[in-house]
Amino acid sequence: MAVAATHMQKWLLALVCVATMSFVLITPPFQAPDENQHYMKALLLSEGHVMAEQRGERIGAELPRSALDLHGIDFPTEVTGEKRRFAKPMLEQAWQADMARPGRAFADFPNVANYAPTLYTPGAAGLLLGDELGLPRLGSFYAGRIVNALAGLILLAFAFCLMPFGRNALLATALLPTFYFQTGSLSPDAVINGVGFLALALALRVMAMGYNTARSTGLMICGPLLALAKGVYLPLMAAGLQWPRRRDAGPWLLLGAMAFGALAFIVWMKMSGGSQALYHIMSRKTGETVMTAPLSAQLAVILADPVGYVRTLASSVVERTPVYGLQIVCRFGWNAILLPLLAYPLAGLMMSAAVLNGAGIRIGMGRRLWWLAVAIGTALLIETAMYLTGTPLGADFIQGTQGRYFLPLLPLALLAFMPERGVHMARPVFAGAGLLLLLVAIASAYDSFWVHGFVTADGMPPHQRLSDALLLPSPRW
Repeated sequence: MAVAATHMQKWLLALVCVATMSFVLITPPFQAPDENQHYMKALLLSEGHVMAEQRGERIGAELPRSALDLHGIDFPTEVTGEKRRFAKPMLEQAWQADMARPGRAFADFPNVANYAPTLYTPGAAGLLLGDELGLPRLGSFYAGRIVNALAGLILLAFAFCLMPFGRNALLATALLPTFYFQTGSLSPDAVINGVGFLALALALRVMAMGYNTARSTGLMICGPLLALAKGVYLPLMAAGLQWPRRRDAGPWLLLGAMAFGALAFIVWMKMSGGSQALYHIMSRKTGETVMTAPLSAQLAVILADPVGYVRTLASSVVERTPVYGLQIVCRFGWNAILLPLLAYPLAGLMMSAAVLNGAGIRIGMGRRLWWLAVAIGTALLIETAMYLTGTPLGADFIQGTQGRYFLPLLPLALLAFMPERGVHMARPVFAGAGLLLLLVAIASAYDSFWVHGFVTADGMPPHQRLSDALLLPSPRW
């Protein structure tokens, strides 16, 4: 059984598309997290190469110097503690700078060196299109953003159409500023979130309506794509599992798609060198620069003291949950700019109203508990993956996890709490809160990046008066 989409839901989906394309232009170059490294990785793919190379402690590739200087000189991202404000002359200068930057140089992008090429195909296609049109590096950069954003939105639209019920859970996630801020950049989050939503929608559709050739083919494609996006998201497809009935091949089809995905993930990790792309990070405990650990060595730490790791996991989750909450809604830039503090309860109201709109079908308690178990289990897998690959050896904390990593899980978690029938007035509250949050996000980003400027000092914005913080973005506190 499938529930038809309403006119309001279609308009909200269109609103997400408008917001995403707005952030393609509002966000200055390289002001999405790690966008500089994602740009280099996409550029490598646009030149026909897949694998990065290692030179001493550096991992990356030979790339045009004009591309490296677009980041390093025109739009650097180092934390200086000084106010930054972007302006039109900066774009004009970067647009004309290529001729003075001939040759090639080695680009270092260790954080993303082993990411699968499927994540960067849309961005690389956009960069290549920009080059074919004769655009300068900055123009090709924006072309890459546009194509990457369109790919993410197309995946979202397919997921929206395939969701058999509870579309508001998907829309509430997409209406969070984090989604359209990240999707409107060169970040692979556009593909990661889109494929995550699509895989979840397909799994739930098979559960609700059974399988056919199209759904079977879709699952077998989504399994590997989801695993290559990030292997820890593969369990999301288990949301569609149910106890097999006679002549029902749906559960076995889902398990087969997940197994196919796991195989693709293992093959790619073997080809790319796995987690051995080590890189330096700043410890969130000491502030010192440290090296991430090899997966095998960090895994040995867990196996030697699994109870100790459970304590580390629990303490990190408790400590970081408030941070994750803020990041799931949004912090612009490199987690530097907070929205007005009232925007965060507004986002909570929007998601609560989405839940209270109802799923449109009856969902048993066992099914709800299973969805929560899948969502929570996948979240813990994300934390464990970051401990294995993004944390110093033997640390008693988990480093590098960001709230945006949980976006693919959020629709399933919201679905688990949806009643069968909607509550009176929930629909206009959901739509109104989503629209207001979008307007606040656009105004906050534009003001912070282009009008007032912002300061990043150890990842934290300045703050003084709570009265200002409630109604203004953090650079104006």
